[in-house]
Amino acid sequence: MPTSKRLSHSVSENGLQRCRSSGRGSRFSLVFLLFLFILAPLLFLAGRTVHAPASTDQKGALTLSNEQMLDWKEQPAVQQLKSILTKEIIDSIIASRDEFGPWSLDSFRRNHGSSSWKIYGLDSSINSNVTAEDEIKTTVGSQLQISLDTSENGTSFHVYPSKDKGDKDKSVEHELLDSPAKLARRQLRQKRRERRVKELIQQDNETLLKLENDAIERSKFVDSAILGKYSVWRRDNDNENSDSTIRLMRDQVIMAKVYSFIAKSKNNHKLYLELLNRLKESQRALGEANADGELPHNAPEKIKIMGQTLSKSREELYDCRAIAERFRLMLQSAEEQVRGLKKQSTFLSQLAAKTIPKGIHCLSMRLTIAYHLLHPEKREFPRSENLENANLFHYAIFSDNVLAASVVVNSTVMNAKEAEKHVFHLVTDKLNFGAMKMWFLLNPPGKATIHVENVDEFKWLNSSYCPVLRQLESAAMREYYFRADQHTSLSAGSSNLKYRNPKYLSMLNHLRFYLPQVYPKLDKILFLDDDIVVQKDLTRLWSINLKGNVNGAVETCGQSFHRFDKYLNFSNPHIARNFDPNACGWAYGMNIFDLKEWKKRDITGIYHKWQNMNEDRVLWKLGTLPPGLLTFYKLTYPLDKSWHVLGLGYNPSIDRSEMDNAAVIHYNGNMKPWLELAVTKYRAYWSKYIKVDHPDIRNCSLGH
Repeated sequence: MPTSKRLSHSVSENGLQRCRSSGRGSRFSLVFLLFLFILAPLLFLAGRTVHAPASTDQKGALTLSNEQMLDWKEQPAVQQLKSILTKEIIDSIIASRDEFGPWSLDSFRRNHGSSSWKIYGLDSSINSNVTAEDEIKTTVGSQLQISLDTSENGTSFHVYPSKDKGDKDKSVEHELLDSPAKLARRQLRQKRRERRVKELIQQDNETLLKLENDAIERSKFVDSAILGKYSVWRRDNDNENSDSTIRLMRDQVIMAKVYSFIAKSKNNHKLYLELLNRLKESQRALGEANADGELPHNAPEKIKIMGQTLSKSREELYDCRAIAERFRLMLQSAEEQVRGLKKQSTFLSQLAAKTIPKGIHCLSMRLTIAYHLLHPEKREFPRSENLENANLFHYAIFSDNVLAASVVVNSTVMNAKEAEKHVFHLVTDKLNFGAMKMWFLLNPPGKATIHVENVDEFKWLNSSYCPVLRQLESAAMREYYFRADQHTSLSAGSSNLKYRNPKYLSMLNHLRFYLPQVYPKLDKILFLDDDIVVQKDLTRLWSINLKGNVNGAVETCGQSFHRFDKYLNFSNPHIARNFDPNACGWAYGMNIFDLKEWKKRDITGIYHKWQNMNEDRVLWKLGTLPPGLLTFYKLTYPLDKSWHVLGLGYNPSIDRSEMDNAAVIHYNGNMKPWLELAVTKYRAYWSKYIKVDHPDIRNCSLGH
C-alpha cells in the first residue's frame, strides 16, 4: 500500500476513535473533517512526490526520465527490483530492449541470467518467444504475484500467476492474443529468424567459396595434359553468362530427344518429325563448339525456333512419369559409355607406356651405327681397375633406354662430392648394347668409372638355372602373351593389361635377384632404376647400418595401402601361412644391398623357391616387386623417406617441398618423363640432366 494511503487511513481511524471515545461537540468533529478532506490529499501528493523515480543510485541502477515514468501501481515492484538487480543485469535489459525490442524475461533467464531466476507456471515450450511485457499485459488487473526469496545462495525473483481468474479475464486474454501489437511482435520475431537463417546460409557460402578457392590454387599445380583441358574447378561461375548460350543449346537438344521419343511412342508423327528437324539444325549449329564464341551467327535464331517447338511439345506431350523414365534410360546409357571410355583410356595409356618414343629410337640407332664404325681399340672405358674395388661406391643400373640411363648417371655424378669414387655398372640387352656403350664413350661421366655389359653374354643365366627364364620360354607363357584369340576391342580385357607389359619378358627386369652372381667381388651395391633422378650425394647410404638385414629400402605403406595383401594372393595357403597381410611394402628403385649377408642367407635360393611355386601365377601376377617382398621378408631395413620419393609417374599432386628435399625422385608409373604422357611440372627435374647441346640429341628432337 502507498505511504500516503497508509498515513491517511491511520489518521482517519484514530480520529473516529477519538470521536467515539470523547463524545465531545460538533466543533471538534468539524475541525477533524476539514483536516481529513483537505490535508489528506495534500499528504497523498507529497508522498507520491517523495517516491517518484530519481536518477541512478550509487550502484548504477536504472535511470528513468519523465517520459519513461511508470504507472503508480507498478512503482513498488520497480523499487524492489532496483534494490535486487545488479548493474550487469540492468545493462543487459537495456541492451536487449535496444536491439530486439521488448525484453524477454524467459530468454534472458535461459541465455544470460543466473540459476536463481525462476518463472513458475509458464510452459517454456510455448512461451519461449513471449516477452515479459506480453505476460504482464495478458494478466488482467495486475494478476501477477511477486515475491522475493532470500537464501544462502542469494536472492531469487519469483513470478506466480494468480489463480483467481474469471471468465472475463479469459476473454480479455483471448482478445490480446489477436491484437495488432501481438501480431506486430510475431512478425518482428519471424523477420529476426529469417535474418539469422540468411546469415547462417551466407556463412556456409563463404566457407564453400574458400574451399573452392583453395582447390583452384591446388589445381594450378595439376598438369592439364594429363587430366585434360577441362577442370571442374575452373571459374565458370565468375560470370553467370559465361558460355550460357552453348549450355542452353545442349539442354534443348536433350529435351528434344526426350520429347521425340515420347512423340513417337504416342504416334504423333508430325511433332516427331518437327523435333527431328530441329535436332539436326541445333546439332549442326553446335558442331564441335565448346564456347559461345565458337557458335555460328545464326545460333540465337536456332535457339528461338527450338524453344517454340519445345513449348509446343510440352503442351501436347508432357508426361512427368514418361520423361523421368526416359531420363533414367539416358543416364544409364551415359554411364555405360563412361565405363567403356575408361577401359579404352586404360588400354591406350598402357599401350603408350610400352612404346618407345621416336626420338629415343632415333638416338639409339644413331649411336649404334657410330659404335660399329668405331675402331675396336677405342671401345673400352678407362679406369677398369676400379670395377672390383670394394672401397669405392658401386651402382647397378639395368636398362635398355639410353637416354634414361644417361640421366641417372649424370644426376648422380653432378650431385656427388667425390665423383672419382663412384663406379657405375650398366647392363643392357643385345639390341641397345652398342648405343649404350657409345653414348658413355662420347660423354664420359667426369672422373667417375663406368662399365657397360650385355645381359645376353651372361652364360650362367640360362633356363636350367633361372626359373623365370624357363617360365618365359614355356608354351603357357607364350600363349598368355601372344595368343591369337585375344580380345581385339580396346575396352575388352584391359583389366590385366599391365601384367602383359613386355618388360616382364626381359631378363633385365629380373636381374636384380642375381646381384652377387653379377658382381661376385663386391660387398655392397646400390641398385637404381632407370626412371629415377638423383638430387643429392648418396655416399652416406654405404655407411648405414642395416642391422643384419640384406635390403635397405623406403617403405611405401600408409594406413591401409601398399601392404602385402595388395600384391600377394592370401587365399593361397602358402602365402597365408608364411606372411602377414598387413606387413608393410617397400619400393624398388633405390635399394642398398649387403651382398655378404645376401650370400650368407642364400637370397637367390629363396627367390628361386617362390618363383618355382608361382609357375601358374597363383601366388602373384607378374613383376618383380611381389617376389621381392617374399624374398626379403623380415630382411629389409626401412630407410628414411627423404631418401626416396615415389609417385612422379602417376601422382600429379606430390608436395613440391617433399620432392625438393628428396635425395632420389622416382617416376614410377606409366607417365615416364621421356613420354608425352609425362606430368609436365615434373619433367623439368629430369630434363635438366640431358645434354641438350649434343648433336644427336638435337637431331632427334630430344632437347625440348
